[in-house]
Amino acid sequence: MSVQDNLKKLGLTLPSIPTPVANYVPWKRDGNTIYLSGQGPRDKDGKHITGTVGKDVTVEQAYEYAKLVGLNLLAAANAAAGGSLDKVEVLKVLGMVNAVPGFGDQPKVINGCSDLFVAVLGERGRHARSAVGMGSLPVNIPVEIEAVMRVVD
Repeated sequence: MSVQDNLKKLGLTLPSIPTPVANYVPWKRDGNTIYLSGQGPRDKDGKHITGTVGKDVTVEQAYEYAKLVGLNLLAAANAAAGGSLDKVEVLKVLGMVNAVPGFGDQPKVINGCSDLFVAVLGERGRHARSAVGMGSLPVNIPVEIEAVMRVVD
């Protein structure tokens, strides 16, 4: 089954790549390796979703926000891979969670992105990962995720 079939089965479509909020590009490709800049969740109008996990945002909401970020990362990877995710493999994910002091469920939050990658890409979506807590993130987003992927032959 193709990646497009998986997306359709999940009721998902790749969004437009968000415009960076600072002086960087959404992705950079070096040979077959794709470096994806960190992204935060955005609503349907492209506006940043904000809040602190454990205060304004529940773990369950943050999980869904991490899924949104994962979909945006797949859109950037699609562009970097020339318009097809069928040969893209996720290598490494770094997930950052804007949370209250003492919060320890970062892995549960970042699973939103990881679960999406596996649902869409199958075994090529499985990856190494770090999930860490932050005292704040840009524009007060609850989660930011970056990834390293590659195009496989």
